[in-house]
Amino acid sequence: MAGRRIVFVNRFYAPDHSATAQILTDLAEYLAARGWAVEIITSRLIYGVAEARLPAQDVINNVTVTRIWTVNGVRAGLIGRMLAYITFYASAGFAMIGRLKKGTIVVAKTDPPLINLVALVMCRIRGAKLVNWVQDLYPEIAIAMDMRWLRGPLGAVLGALRDVALRRAVLTVAIGQRMADRLVACGVPKDRIAIVANWSDDEAILPSASRSPALREEWGLPATAFVLAYSGNLGRAHEADTLLAAAAMLAHRSDIWFLFVGGGRAQEALQRQAAEAGCERFVFQPYQPRARLSESLAVGDAHWLSLRPEFEGLIVPSKVFGIAAAARPIVAVCDPEGEVPSMIAAFDAGIAIAPGDAAALVDAIVALADDPGACRAMGDRARMMLMQGFRRKFALQQWESRLETLVSGD
Repeated sequence: MAGRRIVFVNRFYAPDHSATAQILTDLAEYLAARGWAVEIITSRLIYGVAEARLPAQDVINNVTVTRIWTVNGVRAGLIGRMLAYITFYASAGFAMIGRLKKGTIVVAKTDPPLINLVALVMCRIRGAKLVNWVQDLYPEIAIAMDMRWLRGPLGAVLGALRDVALRRAVLTVAIGQRMADRLVACGVPKDRIAIVANWSDDEAILPSASRSPALREEWGLPATAFVLAYSGNLGRAHEADTLLAAAAMLAHRSDIWFLFVGGGRAQEALQRQAAEAGCERFVFQPYQPRARLSESLAVGDAHWLSLRPEFEGLIVPSKVFGIAAAARPIVAVCDPEGEVPSMIAAFDAGIAIAPGDAAALVDAIVALADDPGACRAMGDRARMMLMQGFRRKFALQQWESRLETLVSGD
């Protein structure tokens, strides 16, 4: 047991609803059930909720959860976010010093950005092993978001420090091939990079032909309408202008509706823009409990996702796996040569649209709405894609196999 001890560091964990918290919870509980001693170092926060304060200590399904103090920062903009990061770095470092032992495996995710630098220092002090679990790459993402103050020397220094933590880790896990390619460009040896895609709960999210009539009624969606849905965070890396333009072009189609379940800065902006444009068939709902996710995803006849092309390789839109689990077509508004379009093209599991091409998006929506049989068949192929290569159990087994190799290498 001594060698099979693992500490995960991430700002959010169950019962938080964010995607990174959910997949971390899945992996932690899987390893705990397999006999690993698992501890989480996380915050006491719920993503996006200013008033949340979770207990400092908890045990959830045999996983020990240590929740450290941090500034919340939800209502304080950029300054609040920076304070939240800084206080997490300090508290997490202190927590690691007290918990790490020689040979402990420390898995640092990328929320907050550059937490792997703190983890690297603590691993060196305590003789632990660092594993990077890269969900996104900073400071490149911040630069792509037009944070100009990171384009100069500061960004270069942060990038160089980040690269040190990447190169000195015993393993770095990327969630896509393009991200792995970027890691190689950062100087990470190929033999210390593993590609393990994120996942959805394909055993809980099941195909449904019912289209969740009760939920449609609750949310004010016509039972017979074609619904193009979006589920999850819609943030600055995503692009919604193409959808808004397509919706305007479809104003005459009273049978086509648009559903947004989740939140995020871009979704708030989209909601305002839709109201100003008089888009009456836009429905917005908050994040749904994980237990209701299968029902929620089934409301949509098809789902769209987006990623601005400059973020390819920095982020992978992992919501693709939830859509596929629900057996719904994937309408990907992103670089047609990007990670998700390449994935869905192999199975004809969706349609890729270049950002800005609203006419092509209209054609895709109309084709799916006017041919329900073809729409269902495309959704079935999306589920097949998931079951053949992206099941949750496959990803969890890949993770454990990699971690066991690190233990046996002592």
